[in-house]
Amino acid sequence: MKKASIILILVTICIGLLQFIGPEEPEYQPVNDLTGIPQEVNAIIRSSCFDCHSTQTELRWYDKLTPANYIVSNHIAKGREALDFSTWDSLAPADQNTKLYYSLNKILQGEMPLFSYTAIHPNAKLSTDDIMTLKNFLITRTPRKPIDSIQIHESNQQFSDFVDGKMALSKQSVQPAPNGIDYIPDYRNWKVISISDRFDNGTMRIIYGNDIAVKAIQNHATNPWPDGAIFAKTAWKQQANADGSITAGSFVQVEFMIKDTHKYAATNDWGWARWRGTDLKPYGGKALFTAECIACHQPMKNNDYVFTKPLYLKDYQQKTNKK
Repeated sequence: MKKASIILILVTICIGLLQFIGPEEPEYQPVNDLTGIPQEVNAIIRSSCFDCHSTQTELRWYDKLTPANYIVSNHIAKGREALDFSTWDSLAPADQNTKLYYSLNKILQGEMPLFSYTAIHPNAKLSTDDIMTLKNFLITRTPRKPIDSIQIHESNQQFSDFVDGKMALSKQSVQPAPNGIDYIPDYRNWKVISISDRFDNGTMRIIYGNDIAVKAIQNHATNPWPDGAIFAKTAWKQQANADGSITAGSFVQVEFMIKDTHKYAATNDWGWARWRGTDLKPYGGKALFTAECIACHQPMKNNDYVFTKPLYLKDYQQKTNKK
């Protein structure tokens, strides 16, 4: 018993001494409410996001204790790097929508706020009503306007032509991207690995993966993705029909991500390319476009810069066959 008491005293002394060392506290600067955002939405963002995603970080006494302060400081540094609401007013409206869309998707995926954070900061948890408030607000930022019957017919015909292969253009008839990457017409024969709804800019996305990407998904070897994996992401304008349903409208663009750790080492191991419109016009300048892509995908650095959450169809099929 005496030995246990001595050990406890020594541990207490060590913990006490540790409190005199630790990382520098994160910069603190008050942040105004986000402009153009309703009060109820501002309140949710302040409560659940500001501590790690703004300079207005309210540290609790237990956040300042060593070794917890090292973990907290690391979370805040990474959080501000991925998304910093302190810079809200410097962003264009489209970029603001993208930040909000990204944030909501992280919440819907259960990745944010971090469980390790809400476990000791329960006030940061979002209720079902909070999430619905955020979702409804984002929809108002990019309202869907019903289109007339002629536009609906034209959009439906365009999508039908795409499905039937009538819209496919040959590699020879499409100019390479400014950075030299060639268009890949065969992507339409690849497997669909995911779909997404970009309600921040009113588009629907279909994501295809080549054989290497599909094999990586089946083997749960997607972080990092293997060399040779390629994604093709087609974007379509969302079409609001008279009955309120949303379907694919006019074709917007197709873009590619090509994994090659040697060839694209200077651009985070990925090659990026985009073609816009039904005539597949190459998009952007060489340096500008690549920088744009990297900046957009930077928040997904810990996921090999990939936003797509692949559908694990192999697992689903196995579970279905067992039933």
